[in-house]
Amino acid sequence: MFGDPGRGKTAAVRMALGDVPPGWKATWVPVPVRPSVAGMRRAVFDALALAGRFPHTSALADAVVAEALGEARVLVVDEAQRLPVPCLEYLQSLWDHPGTRITLVLCGAGSERALSRLPQLASRIGAWQEVPRLTGAEVAAVVTGFHPLWRTVPAPDLTWIDWSCAHGTFRTWAVLSLISMSIHISRCDVTGTGA
Repeated sequence: MFGDPGRGKTAAVRMALGDVPPGWKATWVPVPVRPSVAGMRRAVFDALALAGRFPHTSALADAVVAEALGEARVLVVDEAQRLPVPCLEYLQSLWDHPGTRITLVLCGAGSERALSRLPQLASRIGAWQEVPRLTGAEVAAVVTGFHPLWRTVPAPDLTWIDWSCAHGTFRTWAVLSLISMSIHISRCDVTGTGA
């Protein structure tokens, strides 16, 4: 999943994970600052919430992680564009391991460029999904599905809001939602009416 910053890549993945087949789990793996293979190994271990202490050798850690990934799981790595080749190779080794049952989702602005540095992993990608800027025709459907606040706003008004300040950027719509909700809550607190 790739596209310019603020386009809604992470939100789109979160929404799509609502349709994960029964029996599958979804796990988000944060990319460490200045990622290394050791840091990614630890991030995967921690994201899986595995019992016990982190193993003292990489071989033991890999064995524990591979065993945990034997159950069907979607492993989401957000900010994947920050991963150097050795970290991508580590993720590939998890995907290639014969005992794992994972779908690997790499998400981030520029993640497609990061994958181009490791063709053997890029060749395994089943689907490349770019998240473009919202078009005027898409705005009403997307924002009303994103937040109930927008469901009562007429479509022409949503188009005007997008044209005047959001410019098709999903992150701006998320911020506008938060601001609008804060204003609504403040009004309720001041008036005490809930209106």
